[in-house]
Parts: sequence; C-alpha cells; structure tokens
Amino acid sequence: MDSSLNAGRRARELAEIRDTVVDVLVVGLGATGAGAALDAASRGLSVAAIDAHDLAFGTSRWSSKLIHGGLRYLAKGQVGVARESAVERDVLLRHTAPHLVRAQPYLLPLTPSVSPGQARLVMTGYRLGDGLRAVAGTPRHLLPGPSRLSAERARTLAPSLHDRGLRGALLSWDGRVVDDARLVVAIARTAAAHGARILTRCRALSLAGDGAQVRDELTGAEFGIRARAVINAAGVWAGQLSPSVLLRPSRGTHLVLRPGSLDGLRTGLHVPIPGESNRFVLVLPQADGRIYVGLTDEPVDGPLPDVPEAPESDVAFLLDILGSVLREPVRRAEVAGAFAGLRPLLAGGTRGAGGAADGESAGGSGNPSGTADLSRRHAVVTSRDGVVTVVGGKLTTYRRMAEDAVDAACPTAPRSRTARLPLVGAGPVVGAGRGPAEAPASQEPPARLVARYGREAWAVQDLARQDPSLAETVATGITRAELVWAVRHEGALDVGDLLDRRTRIGLIPEDRAAALPAAEEALAFDR
Repeated sequence: MDSSLNAGRRARELAEIRDTVVDVLVVGLGATGAGAALDAASRGLSVAAIDAHDLAFGTSRWSSKLIHGGLRYLAKGQVGVARESAVERDVLLRHTAPHLVRAQPYLLPLTPSVSPGQARLVMTGYRLGDGLRAVAGTPRHLLPGPSRLSAERARTLAPSLHDRGLRGALLSWDGRVVDDARLVVAIARTAAAHGARILTRCRALSLAGDGAQVRDELTGAEFGIRARAVINAAGVWAGQLSPSVLLRPSRGTHLVLRPGSLDGLRTGLHVPIPGESNRFVLVLPQADGRIYVGLTDEPVDGPLPDVPEAPESDVAFLLDILGSVLREPVRRAEVAGAFAGLRPLLAGGTRGAGGAADGESAGGSGNPSGTADLSRRHAVVTSRDGVVTVVGGKLTTYRRMAEDAVDAACPTAPRSRTARLPLVGAGPVVGAGRGPAEAPASQEPPARLVARYGREAWAVQDLARQDPSLAETVATGITRAELVWAVRHEGALDVGDLLDRRTRIGLIPEDRAAALPAAEEALAFDR
C-alpha cells in the first residue's frame, strides 16, 4: 500500500471509518501513538489512529533530539531503564531508522568547577554506558567509546571554550535524531504503508473500551469510531481522556541560538549544572548552523497548553550555565528562538484498575516538589472500561512503549515485528519515491536531503528537476520542493504543519515569516 499521506487520502479514510469496526483505535500521533499504529498494523490488525492536531504536534517535536543509551538512568540505579534505552538506540541506529539516527560526539569540558574526582566519576559512567552499548550489540564503529582529550584538542573541537583552567575534556558518544518530528512522520507513513488509517485534525471527545466519539476539526462534524481495542497515547494530555491516569508534567525548555553564536563548534557539549551530580545542559549543533541549548526540568501546574511557551527564567538559566564554560558568554540577542515541551511523567500512582509494563509499578518516585527525579520508565495502564493508556517513557524507547501497549490491548495478536522493520526512507520504499539504484552518481542529491529523507531524497530532488521553480531555497536550506513533498506525501494540511513540523523553519520567528508565502503556495500547488 502507498505510504503517502495527504488531504485526499484523509478525506477517503475519514468516510470509510464511519462504516467499519477496526481492531485497534489509537489516540495520539506523537512517536508512541504513531508507533502503536505501526506495531498493530504490521501485525495484520486493522488500525485507525487519530490526533486532534497534527503528527508530532505535542511533546515528540520538542525533545533534545537525543537517542540515548540511558546513562543518566544508570547513574540513578535504574539499570532496566538504561538497558532498554541502549537496546532501542541500537534498533534505531542499525535497523529501523539509520537514515535519521546517527552517532554524535559530546565534550564535557574539564573546567575548574569539575574536580578530578568528579571527572573520574563521569568517565566511569561513560565506560559503563559503553558497556551497555556492547550488551545491546551496537558495533563500536557506529558508536565509538569514550576518551579523554587534551586542552588543546578540546579547544580545536570547541573554540569558544574558556582557556583559563581548562585541563582538557571528556569525549563521549551517543545517538541523535536529525529531527524528531521527521522521525514521527516516518513512523506514521510506515504505518500507513501497512494499512493504518492516519487521521490528523480528528479530536477524541470521549473514549471507551469499544471506541470513541470524535470531531473532525476541519468541518466540525462529530461521529463515532468503533473499535475492538482502544489505546490512549495522548501523552501529557492522556489523563484528560483517562482520568485514572495520574501524571506530573514537567517542562523542558531549549534555546535556539543563531548560526555563528558558537563559531567553529564541531561537537556537542555536556555542561555540568552546579550542585547536580549527573545533570548537564546539552549543546547540540544543527546542520543548518543553528545550535540548540537545553534543557530545563520544571514542574508544571494548572491547565496544559497545546503549545507551551519558554519562560524568560528558563532562558536566563540556560544562558548562565552555558556561559560558565565559554570565553565570552552568549548574549540574549543571540537567542533567535526557544521551545518548550511537556514530559508526561508518571506521578505517585494511578487510580482504578491497571498494570505496568515490565512488571513494574505504574507510579514514579512521587517527588512532590520537583520532576527531575521522577521515573522515566513507561507504564501501560488498563482502565475499568478497557481503555489501554501508555504514559511516561522517552523518545528513544517509543517503539518498546508502543509494543507493550499493543500487547496489552490485543493479547492474542501475533508478536511485534517492529524491531527489524525499516521506516520509510530507510529501506525499499513502499509507494512514493525511488532509491539510489535508479539514480546516476552524477545526479545524487545533496547530503542534507539524504540526511532528512533517506532513499526518498531522490524523489524529492526529482520534483525540483521537473519544475525548476521548486529548487528555490525558502529558508535554512529548505527548498520549495520539500514543502510540496510534505503536502503530497507527508500529510501536511496547513502552513503550521509545513513550517513548524515537516521542517523546523518556524523555530526562528523571522525565518517563519519569510517562508510563509512559499508555504501557502505549496499548499495550493496541486489544488
């Protein structure tokens, strides 16, 4: 079946869904919800997956872009969570998304604030993390081991580091995804290729074990979807649909620095947070020259916004920590944008009938005053009326979370296949797109396209060849052809889908404003 998502397919499948009973209804199309749709569809089950907004509209697009091996969890004694992270990192690096996930080096500068004892402790942690890499089966050529660098070598990789008292740096490696929202799009399209109906702008008004009452947010029409099993994967908003689930949301803020703000930075940075033994501010350079700096971990009380805002206090905190290792602090004016996401962390327990994945309690640590120590383990909770809710976890382990949710919702279904199932772009393309075997070497697309689209980069490039006007760059290297591709094949329905999720142009407001006319033209291109 075709993997393409677009307005025409959405309209057809919305009409079909009213007259059928699906095996599984999934609510929420972040990484875990899209993953559940793929997991169920690849087992041969009929699937409908809905979201009130868009693919990756919520927390999944606001991550640090880390695909990590769980070193922080290992330091806190959560060996099971750490091992699970390392295994799932290996799945993404080697099997399901090698076009989107790759190794990233990080420097931890050994400044006067990092004592020799702390440095030894961190290096011990890095080596234990490398042991998890080996346990997971990830080859060292894909994920090198840690090492200690001289001060001279550290300054070569990160010229902005302060010279005074710099004793060198610790070099470590972990996984990263080129774009978390693009990962979700690839998961959803792979689910669609296996027959799942992927329906954005379709809001769940109420859930029960046999289906949901929903509203088409484009037309206002309300109708029911009948299902034999229902999975609530609405993330931080899951408790609004399943009140038995207790969450303690946490806000994670990132800054977006302008290109050139940390001139010459060739690696990521781990900047220790004073007074915290195993917490760091992450500095992650992007292919377009931007630099992400994050993240905070602050409890959130009260109503949950659809799009959280980064408060100025978070901006000041991150700049202050970053400045502690730089020769010249980053000025506020160099912060071109900021974004914040809400983690769906488990609170102290749940109400009603339920169980958790891996034989663990459904509750976290129950820290009433903060969220930094709440467990990142996921839980699968079944309500009295049969709705299966999956909460907690992290981007790296989305596939395992989805598998556990489908196992709970459909206990007699065949076993999961997703640990070795390539996502769209990673292997032979189902539906739209060509592969490198069909393209002469002289016509190979640029590395930037390959990094974002994998094998489908050739098809995206073909759009620009067929219509040279589509080769024009819109912003941050993104071309008009990519916007049209997103409308035709990636389910983009409005300018927000194009600028804020299929591309990340919208992270900097002035870039978004400049690209807005091109986005509007792309939406009308085939209409």
